[in-house]
Amino acid sequence: MSRGLLRRPQTSLLKGLFLASDIQQLRQAIEECKQVILELPEHSERQKDAVVRLIHLRLKLQELKDPNEDEPNIRVLLEHRFYKEKSKSVKQTCDKCNAIIWGLIQTWYTCTGCYYRCHSKCLNLISKPCVRSKVSHQAEYELNICPEAGLDSQDYRCAECRASISLRGVPSEARQCDYTGQYYCSHCHWNDLAVIPARVVHNWDFEPRKVSRCSMRYLALMVSRPVLRLREINPLLFNYVEELVEIRKLRQDILLMKPYFVTCKEAMEARLLLQLQDRQHFVENDEMYSIQDLLDAHTGRLGCSLTETHTLFAKHIKLDCERCQAKGFVCELCREGDVLFPFDSHTSVCSDCSAVFHRDCYYDNSTTCPKCARLTLRKQSLYQEPGTDMDA
Repeated sequence: MSRGLLRRPQTSLLKGLFLASDIQQLRQAIEECKQVILELPEHSERQKDAVVRLIHLRLKLQELKDPNEDEPNIRVLLEHRFYKEKSKSVKQTCDKCNAIIWGLIQTWYTCTGCYYRCHSKCLNLISKPCVRSKVSHQAEYELNICPEAGLDSQDYRCAECRASISLRGVPSEARQCDYTGQYYCSHCHWNDLAVIPARVVHNWDFEPRKVSRCSMRYLALMVSRPVLRLREINPLLFNYVEELVEIRKLRQDILLMKPYFVTCKEAMEARLLLQLQDRQHFVENDEMYSIQDLLDAHTGRLGCSLTETHTLFAKHIKLDCERCQAKGFVCELCREGDVLFPFDSHTSVCSDCSAVFHRDCYYDNSTTCPKCARLTLRKQSLYQEPGTDMDA
């Protein structure tokens, strides 16, 4: 039958394609077309035409099995919030069944939280909750490097869908996720590549490694979240990575500049602090980092952008704004030189009263801080005056 199909003209084949109107006829036509493709010379034009015909047959079969009926625009399932897609020309892959989504004839949905895509017919088969819910409820990384427990701890089943897997590929290939250390089947692990947070914070290693689909989505959603307290996780990292030392100093300076801006009308109107709105944690503390911060530090982008912001902030305080200039300090130890600010590189700040001095003056002076001494005398005088009145 297949050789007879080979000798039929193209118009006859196309006519047969449209005449096949039920599922059984279409399945038979698909099997015949597969056999034709195998028998034709590889890479020949006739084989390419046969492949196109096979695609049309499969699409028509899919259309009969999954008619494009009116579907709701929004579906909520396992904390996923699915929206019906309107794009018809973009070819996607269903995250559930691993088959192609043909937008022209199939209804499909995308989760607005984790960007999970699937056919409408696959929605009710989904068993994995939305990854964004995990990010919202438990925003933390696995910081052990590829914590493998072995296939036996998973009962030789995929960590996500529980399908049987084996390292020998029978019945299904076991693929390890470098982030979780667990093994997954080929439907749940597509060999996506991602930077592994544990390797970054322990080894300063940014080489992308293979991860499961679920891990890939989780890492993508977490990439900009400042959840890494580097000095607690790996304090030695600052001894070996110069970029981090520079960035920490710039962040500390920006935190010292922040009080000037929150009390300056011009700075508030100019919205200077919004220069860091993409990294809001930089104006809240100098300890928390996101993986995106570390990626940008590694490439040098973060150091350059922070230096530009630091220069802009310092220019406003020291040159452009008279109100901010008036909040500068004069070194009370030498009473010489320019007006000082706590973020200047050649200054030191008293930890008790926040007075600013030249660094050399501060460390050369053996007496206590003049401002602290003055404040102490003032307190003593306030305590002594009531007692003096009572004795009198």
